[in-house]
Amino acid sequence: MINSRIRSFAFSGIEARPVWVEVQIASGLPAFLIVGLPDKAVAEARERVRASFTSIGLALPAKRIVVNLVPADIPKEGSHFDLPVALALLCAMDVIPFEEVSRFAAVGELSLDGRLNPVAGVLSASIESASLELGLVCPGSQAEEALCGGDIAILGAANLLALINHFNGLQVLTPPVFSAAESEPEDLLPDLADVKGMETARRALEIAAAGGHSLLLSGPPGAGKSMLAARLPGLLPELGMRESLDVSRIYSAAGLLKNGRPIRRPPYRDPHHSASLPALIGGGSRARPGEISLAHNGVLFLDELPEFSRSALEALRQPLETGRVSIARAAAHITYPARFQLIAAMNPCRCGYLGDAERECRKAPQCGDDYMARLSGPLLDRIDMHVAMQPFTPLDYMTQAGGEPSAPVAARVKDARQRQYDRQDGLKNAETSLDHLHLSDAAQQLAQTIATRFRFSARGYTRLLRVARTIADLSGEMSVQSAHVAEAATYRVRSGSA
Repeated sequence: MINSRIRSFAFSGIEARPVWVEVQIASGLPAFLIVGLPDKAVAEARERVRASFTSIGLALPAKRIVVNLVPADIPKEGSHFDLPVALALLCAMDVIPFEEVSRFAAVGELSLDGRLNPVAGVLSASIESASLELGLVCPGSQAEEALCGGDIAILGAANLLALINHFNGLQVLTPPVFSAAESEPEDLLPDLADVKGMETARRALEIAAAGGHSLLLSGPPGAGKSMLAARLPGLLPELGMRESLDVSRIYSAAGLLKNGRPIRRPPYRDPHHSASLPALIGGGSRARPGEISLAHNGVLFLDELPEFSRSALEALRQPLETGRVSIARAAAHITYPARFQLIAAMNPCRCGYLGDAERECRKAPQCGDDYMARLSGPLLDRIDMHVAMQPFTPLDYMTQAGGEPSAPVAARVKDARQRQYDRQDGLKNAETSLDHLHLSDAAQQLAQTIATRFRFSARGYTRLLRVARTIADLSGEMSVQSAHVAEAATYRVRSGSA
């Protein structure tokens, strides 16, 4: 006989899978068992629930208590099962009415004193609760996050006692509401006005921002590669509602959503080159999202690109094409979104001064060939734009005037993005098909000539045309002209083989 049960969720990537938390209290020797493939964190819920009950003056009955997590063949991980186990027990003990609790699903971790602690995955749980036509009980600090999942009833409580009083009609928990959005002020983002000179690189950065194109910056130390990349977030428009929800779900699953508020700005991730393959791609014992998924709908900046491990770099090839990454493990097969904009920077060789006769090492030019060989041709072919930056001397820095600020550049980027979305049903140029590019006959003929001359692959030819389309959008042109293709080609042929 099942005394009570309540809905909760097991998480697989960013997806929430419904789970029944069943409780049976029967005669027999006193025991408290949790079954249904629980991991260590779920099994420890027994002690947290017992202690939280004691803190509010309740005691578990001296009987055989069995908690079953259904379906039993799905692994259950995480401390978020504490709250549903406690609520199901309270219903079985007739402390709170089952009719009230049955209208909700629940996630949350219990402290020993009965407080509710934040858990990962509340947003996904809210979305799945909406599909089940249930409300959601969660920690009070995450109530606003749960609101993003749909038009459902949300009960956000600070502690277990407040929930008991609410279900018994002794107090009413205030429904959560969205607070004023706290997006990062523009003046806190690095501004392009700080960048002096570098006109070619600045232009390439604007094109990359407008079309969502990948970009490789190559140049000696101090040429301004990292400085430019850090100013890209200030050029990007805010995420749309659907994009914001997708990114927020990933951060919620990773437990990185700050203050429970949805993410409005495109994420910017810049992992160190010592990052491992699982850290970059995703994985580990629980197949957590990696940096490429945390950069979904945003920017992934890889500084010192050749210094990353070969296996990590080659693993980027499939996500760059498909916009997702599948993590296969013996116990799980999980797919995460990973549609990111890759911005990379590198030195021309290990010493960094290849081409400078006064400073290059004795191994030049072989050192440059060896260093470049750390990057495979297929990976380079997937990068839309290649820019070789020139050295920047202190005298240049002192005499050059400041560049154009980020605000007018961001306005041009926003207008170009809007043209793309209107023409391509919400897709950026970096993601669209050739059918939406609208090439003039002269532009198409020039592109074919360039592709033949430099032996572009079919992928390289497509990416050339996409960059040309973005240049046309920045100019406000309806169709791609020869001048746009010619400029796009200057960014494509700099790497030689690309």
